[in-house]
Amino acid sequence: MTTLTQDQKDAFWRDGVLVVEDAVTAEQLQALRETFEGWVEESRAHTSDYGETLDGRPRFDLQPGHNAETPGLRRVQSPEEVSDVYLDIMRNARTVDICAELIGPAIRFHHGKVNSKLPGTATEVKWHQDFPFEPMTNDDMITALLFIDDVTLENGPLEVVPGTHKGPIHSHWHDGVFTGAVSDDVMVPHRDNIIKCTGKAGSVCLMHANLLHGSAPNLSDGPRTLYIATYYAEDAIELSPNHLPSKYMHEVVRGEASGRVRCSTYEMQIPEKPTDTSFFAQQAQAAMG
Repeated sequence: MTTLTQDQKDAFWRDGVLVVEDAVTAEQLQALRETFEGWVEESRAHTSDYGETLDGRPRFDLQPGHNAETPGLRRVQSPEEVSDVYLDIMRNARTVDICAELIGPAIRFHHGKVNSKLPGTATEVKWHQDFPFEPMTNDDMITALLFIDDVTLENGPLEVVPGTHKGPIHSHWHDGVFTGAVSDDVMVPHRDNIIKCTGKAGSVCLMHANLLHGSAPNLSDGPRTLYIATYYAEDAIELSPNHLPSKYMHEVVRGEASGRVRCSTYEMQIPEKPTDTSFFAQQAQAAMG
């Protein structure tokens, strides 16, 4: 079933980004929200990152300054592994059909996470591209950011530079350190072209893995929570270890396995897999250095 218009498809390939409303039902959205709210309540009892992912890192990532009164749960790694609600969305939401229309018909799941900016926390995401964290034999790869809350200009929306997915893959290494961010010089010519991706809860922002993007802190009194799932063309193969491995990585979620590999031409430095809970720590350590 076709879910995108031709104009929407053209806009995605022109800009590298597209916001689509009603990517989940009202019932699915409520279930996602209630599940995350439960995790936030659970986090109040912890003073440091906790839980465990497939590769032994903590699953629940706490913002510096987190406490029981002002919880700062900023990321949940691979929520599909610990929640049937998130697993069902990863496999069956309208988002998956949309991604299959753009880079399919056969697509695989790469990884998933919840990123949240709770009120009173200062989570900021520096400018970067996703592909340098997860190189594949081809770059037909989409980061799908599902809005669990309304995303407004005040609560730290995704900021992107349209069209940069067609440009170079920038280094995220600086002075021998994988910073998880591009250099300030990269952003100088793009400052006047930045747009903010807002929308109502239940919308999805589809972003090409090569698109330059970042986000500012949440300055509102409400949360801004996203469920982020990355999908890629079935005929692509990873060229470095998955930075967020789960038991569901590489699952074919639409179409069938072809037994083939497709390659595109590019070059880049191999990423460094995080040893901390998430790449937030990589960016913060680089800033301190």
